[in-house]
Amino acid sequence: MFGVLCAMENVWLIFQVNGGHCDFLHNDNFLTCKEDTVHATNAIGIKISVKRLKALPMRNFKNHLSSGAVIFLMVSSMVMIMAASPARAIVLKIATISPEGSSWMKMMRQGTDEVARKTASRVRFKFYPGGVMGDNKAVLRKIRIGQLQGGLVTSGSLTQFFSDNQVYNLPITFNSFDEVDYVRSYMDPIIIDGFFRGGFVTFGLAEGGFAYLMSKAPIKSAGDLRRHKIWIPEDDAMSLETARAFGVTPIPLSIAEVRTGLQTGLIDTVAISPIGAIALQWHTQVNYLMDTPLIYLYAVLAVDRGAFDRISPEDQKIVNDVIGRVFKKIDRRNRRDNLKAIEALQNQGIQFVKPDILEQKEWKRLAASIPKRMIESGKLSQDMLNKLEKYLSDYRAKGPEPDGQN
Repeated sequence: MFGVLCAMENVWLIFQVNGGHCDFLHNDNFLTCKEDTVHATNAIGIKISVKRLKALPMRNFKNHLSSGAVIFLMVSSMVMIMAASPARAIVLKIATISPEGSSWMKMMRQGTDEVARKTASRVRFKFYPGGVMGDNKAVLRKIRIGQLQGGLVTSGSLTQFFSDNQVYNLPITFNSFDEVDYVRSYMDPIIIDGFFRGGFVTFGLAEGGFAYLMSKAPIKSAGDLRRHKIWIPEDDAMSLETARAFGVTPIPLSIAEVRTGLQTGLIDTVAISPIGAIALQWHTQVNYLMDTPLIYLYAVLAVDRGAFDRISPEDQKIVNDVIGRVFKKIDRRNRRDNLKAIEALQNQGIQFVKPDILEQKEWKRLAASIPKRMIESGKLSQDMLNKLEKYLSDYRAKGPEPDGQN
């Protein structure tokens, strides 16, 4: 039987009861006690007294306790110590490219502080902001080896765990945010469940907004696009199929490499949301924005399911409730921030270029081939596409399609 007895010199002493003997397991050479009686309190407040304990060399200490020192230990107290000792705190280490001080980090820290309070610090979060843990690919690798327990990652990086999650990323699919909201009200739970089956606990989807083509020279048509050096994220199947459909040979780079690529001329065009362009400072390297929403983006806080399962069911509910509520706030906040970011880009001199009606029809014609490409390559299921098309059709049947994003 093992239990915690007391702490001397800031070191907890461990006792082992074997028959009528009490052996102390300690790394120091001597155990010193000047008091006739030492009262020790363990982590849960149970006190145990040790009487007339004298300094003994550890090599002789093992058998001297039964012959030279009188130890009064209640077996029931030892059982209580072992049974009632608090569980070790679970620390979830989370990586994100969001910089410290961003609205996302502020809201997440507020939420995780609330989790720590409500769980009496049994569950805590430790963040690594600003991309210090690398891009999405590096973060997922570190989650796999246990160096991290989760990350804020974009949808495209999780396709290996649930490929249907990229259904929202089909290009030129949504005409407005109203359509997005209607479809998401039905399909978000499907995506969250898919991530769960793929090994990740998520707490909702956080909107990234519509991605636009931003470039050094103006782009109106697919023909213009083919003359540019286009960036796509590494290992992003949807972006690759989109580039192929538009007749483009893309240049895959990690997010950390994009700004340098723009500066050096390795690439001259990116597809990103306005808020993302400003947060990553890519907007300082482009001059034009094609004013047609290309792809709908979102991100999730993905926590390794094995790590989450180590949390008690009661504390899991607290984490789900608090972080789920925070993610809803982030989702709404990101939309407002994206709309403000569009104004900021205009104010900073970036020119918005609107394709004419014929050019818009050509963009849609090329984009229409992408779902079939994704299904044939096994990267998207026909069932998921059918659901998306059904909900879009249901919404559009209610009335005329809204013009623009709002």
